Amino acid sequence: MSNSFAQPILRTRELADAVRVVERLLAIADTSELEVDFEAQVFSEAALTPLLDVLPDVEWWTMRDEGVPSGESSDPSAHLPVWVRSWCMAPEVTGALLAAVGESPAAVRWDFTGWPEAPEIGLGIGGTRGAFVTLCVNARDLDLTEPATDHTVFVHVKQVEAERAPWLAARVGLHVIGDLVMSPH
Repeated sequence: MSNSFAQPILRTRELADAVRVVERLLAIADTSELEVDFEAQVFSEAALTPLLDVLPDVEWWTMRDEGVPSGESSDPSAHLPVWVRSWCMAPEVTGALLAAVGESPAAVRWDFTGWPEAPEIGLGIGGTRGAFVTLCVNARDLDLTEPATDHTVFVHVKQVEAERAPWLAARVGLHVIGDLVMSPH
């Protein structure tokens, strides 16, 4: 299995602006198979409760040294701070997730079938291994290690098709604003 590479194309304090860019990217992608992955760092019960309302059976584990996984305890609030993660969800859950995140660092990743052909730069259709969009909420990086008061949109591409990232950014009226980095997932 290979990792995708991601490049940031938008950083904004307005979550709605970031969501609109994601929607515009998805509109040019082949989303015949579309699912959403989610992860967040949660530091308080007040932040955890809304997320558990949306994802009652979410996978979680502690961020402390003992690393208790969700299978060993039924109450993540007893082990704060925790990471929460859910995979392969229907895209319709995205709005509720973004509303529940609050100030927690979180990432929503849309996985889909492929990027469109980019004949201007000599690329055919981009397949599933490099066809993602990630919205990092309250974080500047894909690993959620750089907390922020803004939100960042990343496009994912195959490393050998790195020129697709600026091409995609241009399709939605933007440009790349950072380096191409290996995605953690």
